[in-house]
Amino acid sequence: MEGVAAQAGTWGVVAPWVYLGLFALGSFLLLWRLEALSARGFEGTVLGALVMPYCSGLGNLIFVFVLLREGGPGGEVLTNAFVNNMTNLTLLVGLPAIFWNLSLAGGGAVADSREEPSAAQRQRERQGVLLTLLAALAFTLVLWMQGRDGWIRAGEGAWLVALFLVWQGWHVVEVLQENRRQEGRLLGWILLFDLAALALGAWLSYVSIQWLVDWVLQRAEGLFSARYLGWLSGWLLVTPNAVLALYYGFRGRPEVVYSSQVGDGHICIPLCVGLYACVRPLEVPAFFTPAMAAICGAALLHLGFVYGLGRLPRWMGWILVAAYGLFVQQGLP
Repeated sequence: MEGVAAQAGTWGVVAPWVYLGLFALGSFLLLWRLEALSARGFEGTVLGALVMPYCSGLGNLIFVFVLLREGGPGGEVLTNAFVNNMTNLTLLVGLPAIFWNLSLAGGGAVADSREEPSAAQRQRERQGVLLTLLAALAFTLVLWMQGRDGWIRAGEGAWLVALFLVWQGWHVVEVLQENRRQEGRLLGWILLFDLAALALGAWLSYVSIQWLVDWVLQRAEGLFSARYLGWLSGWLLVTPNAVLALYYGFRGRPEVVYSSQVGDGHICIPLCVGLYACVRPLEVPAFFTPAMAAICGAALLHLGFVYGLGRLPRWMGWILVAAYGLFVQQGLP
């Protein structure tokens, strides 16, 4: 990998674009196999909350690893998590609502090629989205309480990781039960090909993210500099989620739109923050309290609409997109 990076150094201004291309290729491989898993019968909310976050959120985990290896500041992990979560909960849910009407009760603007789900299945999907949102709210509240003294330490990081593993373990049990009901159709031999493609996508993501983080850390001025590392990484790493949101919004799969965006947030909070804190104490930045309050507020808003109406109205999508614009305007120094 060092040889690739050294060779890229001779490419001058083209090098960042080369590594952005590698990141896009890795993301494509990950999302391609996700669609294959969906076609084989994974429940939408399980797919969005268990499988997709590890693929679309893999870059966030690599970002933490690179920061730990390079001795990068822990505050950037929290900035990355904040930008990632707010982008997911506002822009990337708001846009599908504007274009395709995110209705978990049926009546979406675009029909999926699958059979029309039954009322019982729609109810399960709605409950799955509600649980995913409740988990996001709970994880954020736990992190908020832990950071009240200004630090997230190793013991607190271990609790965050443990909470995440318990949550994911529950989804694994769901998949195993569904696999038994479908007589092994979900976990057949083709899963080996899926894993190989996912591994290649993960390697491409790792190479590209490591180079781009190193490149940004070496720059002292301008938007593409170390000063804005948390924001830049948040925007870059949320790109696969934007593809998921728009694609599954077009397919008429609101439960996947919701669970994939919120599930990706779970990778950042609590997993990424917890992993960094397990290795190195993490000092919380000045924006920590308003950031946690904003994420909790966004999660509560979605809980209200999903529980009360079973959908996110188009007018609310416009408000969320406008709120994201305000968030960027106010948040960037």
